[in-house]
Amino acid sequence: QVQLVESGGGLVQAGDSLRLSCAASRRTFSVYAMAWFRQAPGKERDFVAAISRSGGATYYADSVKGRFTISRDDVKNTVYLQMNSLKPEDTAVYYCAAVERWNPPREANSYDYWGQGTQVVVSA
Repeated sequence: QVQLVESGGGLVQAGDSLRLSCAASRRTFSVYAMAWFRQAPGKERDFVAAISRSGGATYYADSVKGRFTISRDDVKNTVYLQMNSLKPEDTAVYYCAAVERWNPPREANSYDYWGQGTQVVVSA
């Protein structure tokens, strides 16, 4: 098993940037493909970005492409989500997820491990 702990959320204005972090408990962090999802009030949990086990491939939702960047540091057992040019519609709870696969799926129900979430609020 692996425990995931997100941090870095907060209240920002439109156009600002935030960097989310997700720290994993296991030293074998490198066996996991990692992803970020988000869930706004009253909505389903949506795919945001993902990174392959090797870090060589990244994937993004169309709504964040060009603004968000996912990365991983296997020495620190941490995955990051750099969010630039934030918009009010980016407001949501952001969750980190892990699955022991080479390449990350986009479906939330394919992931085995989840963090508790970190709130991001973007004001207009």
